[in-house]
Amino acid sequence: MYSWIWRKLPFGLPGKLAGSVLLATATVALLWFVVFPWAEPLLPFDDVQVTQDSGNPGGDSAVDPDAPAGDGHDLPYDTDRNNTPPAPSPSR
Repeated sequence: MYSWIWRKLPFGLPGKLAGSVLLATATVALLWFVVFPWAEPLLPFDDVQVTQDSGNPGGDSAVDPDAPAGDGHDLPYDTDRNNTPPAPSPSR
C-alpha cells in the first residue's frame, strides 16, 4: 500500500516527500478532529474518580472510630526482621 502511494505521488523526490508529509498531516488531523471526538463518549477513560462509601473523594467515612490506632493491616510476616542488617560472613 505504501509503495503504491509512493509511486502515485507526482513531481519527483521533492514532490513525493511533500506529498507524504501532507498525507500524514491530513490523516492525523482527520483522526484528531473527527474520529477521536466521535469515539470519546464510547470510551470509559474519563470515569476515573475514586471515592469512599459516602461518595466523598478522599473522605474518611470508611474509618471505624472504635478501631485501634494503626493502619489496620495484618501482615503475614515480621517487618522488624526485615530491617535488621545481615550477619557478617566469616572471613577466610
